[in-house]
Amino acid sequence: MYAVIRTGGKQYRVQPGDLMVVEKLDGEPGANVAFGDVLMLGEGEAVTVGAPLVEGATVSATLIETRKGEKVKIFKKIRRQGYRRTRGHRQLQSVLRVTAIAGAGKEATWDGEVKLITKAELDARARGLDYVAPLAAGVAPVATQATPAKPKATPKRAKTAEEVVASDEVKAAMDSAETNAPVAEATPKKAAPKKAAAPKAEAGGESEKKPAAKKAPAKKKDEGAAE
Repeated sequence: MYAVIRTGGKQYRVQPGDLMVVEKLDGEPGANVAFGDVLMLGEGEAVTVGAPLVEGATVSATLIETRKGEKVKIFKKIRRQGYRRTRGHRQLQSVLRVTAIAGAGKEATWDGEVKLITKAELDARARGLDYVAPLAAGVAPVATQATPAKPKATPKRAKTAEEVVASDEVKAAMDSAETNAPVAEATPKKAAPKKAAAPKAEAGGESEKKPAAKKAPAKKKDEGAAE
């Protein structure tokens, strides 16, 4: 026996024992959920179609978990403008196990056991990892003793130049610098020797320069005598 139900604006064909993923529903894991919007019932060749719903028909299911679906990426681009934006979205989903279908004077049930094993736990087992279940919404965390907060230190006021100079630390540093500074002996500077003055030229004929004697022209040899 199967049925066509409507939930979350979508239609699903289900039968007892099916695992279906629908839009998020309110409830805790293990809660029973009943769908009253049954559009059609069928068993073999006998089909009952509602107008628009089948009166008195219900589909019962058990809520296993509420999780986030696969990520959908939204990419926007405007060419020649340098505009690119990438966004992601994960839709909230509820996972259900169909346990019974009733309507049109018939009823079908599922005799199996509903296991509240989440997809995250199954993925961890497949990878050989240890799965740590998150805390339930109704379980309050263990209260720990809060340590008293330390009082905030008041900000120090900046010292003025006069206060800094008048402080004991600066005075002690100045005294130690004066006592430890080596005393340099002043060496007398030697006077540079004076240069001797050039002798002055005597007045008279000595000071005047004598004209240079002219050389006598060389005598030309007679060409005939030489022959």
